[in-house]
Amino acid sequence: MSIWWSLHLRREAASVPLARRLLLGTMETAGVDPDISYDLSVALSEACANAVEHGGEKTANGGVSGAYRVTAYLDGEKCRIEVADSGPGFPAGRPRAVTRPVRADAEHGRGLGLIEELADHVHIGNKPGRGGAVVSFDKILKWREDSPLLAV
Repeated sequence: MSIWWSLHLRREAASVPLARRLLLGTMETAGVDPDISYDLSVALSEACANAVEHGGEKTANGGVSGAYRVTAYLDGEKCRIEVADSGPGFPAGRPRAVTRPVRADAEHGRGLGLIEELADHVHIGNKPGRGGAVVSFDKILKWREDSPLLAV
């Protein structure tokens, strides 16, 4: 059995825990090992936070515009997550603007590196054509012994 879902979210901070809770609930119900679920939920939170922060334009009144999309696929072997926004994307010539050194006291700049540490495979780039960044990552799943998907 495979499970997939997709969310279209406004670029608001409140959308980040919503996406994380949906992912955690899906994985718990499916019987994914809690350590794997936690790693993926932290990686998803970082990708969503980046989309909220950088994935669109600032409005005249200081708010943000735009939306972003989260898609998750779970099958018997792995979970793949994609977060795509409608912002300017990564600078040309730098599709992997990730693990650069960050000062120890910095409050920002660790998210993409953290995703790379928590996931098995990571792809960071821009959407073709219309623009916007896409962060996708996957992780091999481990299942609880009582998982309903193991019986399939």
